Amino acid sequence: MYPDNLKYNREHTWLRLEAPTRGRVGITVYAQEQLKEVVFVELPEVGAETVQMEPFGVIESVKATNDLYSPVSGTVMEVNERLKDDPGLVNRDPYGEGWMVMIEFHDTAELDALMSAEAYRLAVSR
Repeated sequence: MYPDNLKYNREHTWLRLEAPTRGRVGITVYAQEQLKEVVFVELPEVGAETVQMEPFGVIESVKATNDLYSPVSGTVMEVNERLKDDPGLVNRDPYGEGWMVMIEFHDTAELDALMSAEAYRLAVSR
């Protein structure tokens, strides 16, 4: 449910390292279950800057609208354009096809602020 190869933040986004300073970002199974049916995802443009634990986008469901919080500070290198036409990918495959952005990050020390899968599991089970 929470893959061990990902890093997590307390705002329910994950980061999958794809290079030493580049990672793919999405929301967790827990987050998409809480939201229920995702109907809209607003993501930044390529080239936008993100700040760790600051909003980088918005996700809207039939239940609520929430900010998406970046796990790292950096530059958006890629955006999952498929979510414009099919936001339900976030529900169907949050760790795969439902990814949101690829970020080139500036400070690898920020990774230390993220949780392991085990720590995240404990945090959401409370």
